[in-house]
Amino acid sequence: MGEATGFLKYDRNGPTRRPVELRLKDWKEVYEPFPVESLRVQAARCMDCGIPFCHNGCPLGNLIPEWNDLAYRDDWREAIDRLHATNNFPEFTGRLCPAPCESACVLGINADPVSIKQVEVTIIERAWEEGWIEPVVPSVRTGKRIAVVGSGPAGLAVSQQLTRAGHSVVVFERADRIGGLLRYGIPDFKMEKHLIDRRMRQMEAEGVEFRTGVEVGATLSIKSLLEGYDAVALTGGAEFPRNLEVPGRDLEGIHYAMDFLVQQNKRVAGDDEARAAPRGTLSAKGKHVVVIGGGDTGSDCVGTSNRQGAASVTQLEVMPRPPEREDKALTWPDW
Repeated sequence: MGEATGFLKYDRNGPTRRPVELRLKDWKEVYEPFPVESLRVQAARCMDCGIPFCHNGCPLGNLIPEWNDLAYRDDWREAIDRLHATNNFPEFTGRLCPAPCESACVLGINADPVSIKQVEVTIIERAWEEGWIEPVVPSVRTGKRIAVVGSGPAGLAVSQQLTRAGHSVVVFERADRIGGLLRYGIPDFKMEKHLIDRRMRQMEAEGVEFRTGVEVGATLSIKSLLEGYDAVALTGGAEFPRNLEVPGRDLEGIHYAMDFLVQQNKRVAGDDEARAAPRGTLSAKGKHVVVIGGGDTGSDCVGTSNRQGAASVTQLEVMPRPPEREDKALTWPDW
């Protein structure tokens, strides 16, 4: 435990957002850098609980109290090793995860929880800056060939683990760039795409082979895939959006979120308009936009519409408005 009374002395704090008038003019990430010394103070708030419910909240089982303590003690080299022990890509989760670990934080029962996500992303970015993220090349090769279909977060994690185990891994991706939902579904203002490219370079040095523009079942037959590889991992995402079968659904101007978001991500990546929008341009510029759905995808559409210059944006959510502060006695350690 870094500082025994840290949770009593320090309040929760985090990075400031860039001014609205500036961030509406570009597609860069919303948050400003957070000073390391301020981060160490936040790590000091961790109580190193006897039963760390944050472990249960985290789908990966991250060793959160351990790397909180190491960050507080300024031992960043050991901290990234503990973080990587359970998490292949902390730079992704530290930006995008909804942080159920923080909802499960014991301190959060009657105070603000530890800024776990911010500690996580600071550790990994410090590691990249220091040059500690190096290829992990297996000492022994098994001779087994593995095909991974899909290059989203699941496909990337599977590929890295299998390669480090000594197998020869080939990743097949239907799109023209690697990353799946990370690349095309999540706007750059939530996660800039150079972060994916940076991690890809490490994985290629480890031995992962990436093949884009390959659609299994179309440009590559399933028969050849099964015959050419010892095992196949299917890591495709959810390709079918949820429709609303309501009167007026067939009217013009109603689009699925992913059709809208993917186009903008391609434009930010530098694709020309014909390539980014082969079926016609979708733009919110000058329009009154209604977003149906209040989750992450809905917020992505709101932010994208505002940056495109929408005249107005209205978001509709079927669930009741949540309270300003949830009743932890009813919800903890869930979220």
